[in-house]
Amino acid sequence: MSKEINTIGVLTSGGDAPGMNAAIRAVVREAIVKGKIVKGIKRGYAGLLQEEIIDMRAKDVSDTIQRGGTILQTARCMEFTTPEGQQAGAEICKKHGIDGMIVIGGDGSFRGAQKLAAHGINTIGLPGTIDLDIACTEYTIGFDTAVNTAMEAIDKVRDTSTSHERCSIIEVMGRGAGYIALWCGIANGAEDILLPEKYDYDEQKIVNHIIESRKKGKQHYIIINAEGIGHSASMAKRIEAATGVETRATILGHMQRGGSPTCKDRVYASTMGAMAVDLLCEGKTNRVVGYLHGEFRDFDIDEALAMEKEISEYQFQISKNLSV
Repeated sequence: MSKEINTIGVLTSGGDAPGMNAAIRAVVREAIVKGKIVKGIKRGYAGLLQEEIIDMRAKDVSDTIQRGGTILQTARCMEFTTPEGQQAGAEICKKHGIDGMIVIGGDGSFRGAQKLAAHGINTIGLPGTIDLDIACTEYTIGFDTAVNTAMEAIDKVRDTSTSHERCSIIEVMGRGAGYIALWCGIANGAEDILLPEKYDYDEQKIVNHIIESRKKGKQHYIIINAEGIGHSASMAKRIEAATGVETRATILGHMQRGGSPTCKDRVYASTMGAMAVDLLCEGKTNRVVGYLHGEFRDFDIDEALAMEKEISEYQFQISKNLSV
């Protein structure tokens, strides 16, 4: 028989993402409607180990759904990757009466949630990452806002690139996943897209492409470069030297993490947050909420972490076809 959950903890871990506040708000208010006590843990697993735990009421999440970042703050915590840290975290949860935990973050955060579940704390994960790199879900909290922020910035860079007849290398976030780069490459009509999953590091092909484009009368050239490839400034110098075309690098950086979340991120994050509470109330644990084939669903965390996500071959191919 599944145990009854009375007190639910919620934390955000890893990189922040727009929509995390919408998820926190949904967790707090859905839990209160269900008659549960809610505890907020500040600064992720680091805050849990430091017992930075606060009571959360409905009014504590008022006027937060439109705010970027996370009101609970976030941090990375190496101590929680150790068995000793994980045991200590579970004991602190029990000390504060937390029998259910909702963890909002990416793969690393889910591994922590997995360990809490193994120590007897019913735990549900929510996919909060701008990188869209969690395999069990077609949506992650923050991606929609981040990709729209990047798209709008790239449009602005294109304007000046066109005016000066330049080549622009625009670096977007994504260390191990190229989804922001791919989507922006298609949305912004980039001539080349460099993805960690696909790039062969043959710079000469890019040089040849620029030269051929100039011969055809094209007056500007946009390259979207994912953070995982990086080195945009040195790449720009080499391309300018090889082509004779003025080339500039723009690194968008952490602006992609900030800003007011889009409608999609607010609605989907709210739905996921409420669903996480409902799953805990049903006695479920070691689950992650995802969105797949038009439905919000829950998956076993172990299975979710074992899945691998790959770039769509079709989207990657059409990104090339549409840049002709």
